Amino acid sequence: MLLEMTRPVQGGLRQERKLETVSNNLANTDTTGFKKDTISFDATFKAQLNKDFSQGALLTTGNTLDMALSGEGFFKIETPEGIRYTRNGNFSRDMNSILVDQAGNPVMGQNGAILIENEDLEQGLSINQNGEILLAGEILDTLDIVTFKDLNRLEREGQNLLNYTGDTRDELQAQGVVVQHKALEKSNIRVVDEMVRMIDYHRMFETFTKSMMTFDDIDNKAINDVGKLR
Repeated sequence: MLLEMTRPVQGGLRQERKLETVSNNLANTDTTGFKKDTISFDATFKAQLNKDFSQGALLTTGNTLDMALSGEGFFKIETPEGIRYTRNGNFSRDMNSILVDQAGNPVMGQNGAILIENEDLEQGLSINQNGEILLAGEILDTLDIVTFKDLNRLEREGQNLLNYTGDTRDELQAQGVVVQHKALEKSNIRVVDEMVRMIDYHRMFETFTKSMMTFDDIDNKAINDVGKLR
């Protein structure tokens, strides 16, 4: 009986983890550059959280400091905890005219933190598809856009940032990536697909819950009835 009870418990826990993953995806539908998670389980039922790095749709904003990536690659961000990576190109400038993310962390260019003066914006600063920041035809800096052979080593942190858990020397210059100026990449989450998964996982969770209740009732009857046998 213990073995039979273990199976629905394990199944229920797996469905619960799946529901948590889908719920988190749905909560980040409108998060710029967010990549959805998928969950799988190995032979020992250990959960493995994987990220789907497929391209999200591009949204034209018209904002001078907005940038989107088309293709594989990540913006490099300098944080107090070290270098982090993101697909969220919703940038601005801080009081020192440094290009920063929404948390105030500097965005990295080939020459370090990127400096953009007021007059640069006034004179029509532009960014081409290679990530070169241009003013009157002169390159001020180039966005440092990188990728990795093993994207599974990228772990999600707060502020829509990713931390690479391997050696940072594994960084590769992104090839074939296109920078779209005055645009942002939307999340790659399809709400309808996630809702279908949520309904499916919820039904399976209810099935396992009912199985556990059935086994619990059988145990209670066995205990109570045994005591009445003469």
